[in-house]
Amino acid sequence: MHEMSYIARMVELAIDVAKQSNAERIKNIVVQIGKTSGVMPYYMYKYYPEAVKGTILEGAELVCEEVPVKALCEECGAEYLPVRENNYLCPECGGRKAHIIEGKGVTLKNIVVED
Repeated sequence: MHEMSYIARMVELAIDVAKQSNAERIKNIVVQIGKTSGVMPYYMYKYYPEAVKGTILEGAELVCEEVPVKALCEECGAEYLPVRENNYLCPECGGRKAHIIEGKGVTLKNIVVED
């Protein structure tokens, strides 16, 4: 389950940011999870309490946002959301060649510091 390594990395990054900001408490952290990343938010939530135990993040809420897949057509340059109903083809030109430009990774989007 690679979710544990992802949540550990997100916690580490959030702690680093909190220290740089001289924060004493964090309200929440927001993590974006790409639809094709293979990471399941359920397990991120499951492992989060243990990952933050004894840190500045203990008691802070984890918010996971799913990022849809966005593709860039290599034939016409259009950006689009691939859908099954269109056989994942470019809706502008019908092109089959594209590469994913969003929805693959896991990113720490935001941390909210308590005042």
